Amino acid sequence: MKTIVSERGQITIPKPLRRRLGIRAGQQLNVHEQGGKVTLTKSDALDPVKTVYGILKLGHSTDRLMAELRGKKCRR
Repeated sequence: MKTIVSERGQITIPKPLRRRLGIRAGQQLNVHEQGGKVTLTKSDALDPVKTVYGILKLGHSTDRLMAELRGKKCRR
């Protein structure tokens, strides 16, 4: 398969290859160069903080939560 590099340095990965490799829109790829060849690999590593950020709806402040966890009373 061939693709063309655009003026802005962008390429299009052919659809059959995207399907076969499971590459979707927004997928992050790692770009490597070795011996004059460019290699793309899927980046499967997710940021662990981003995956859980905002999932807890505690209804009170972090200070209050920390005080409760430490067995203290919070002034707020």
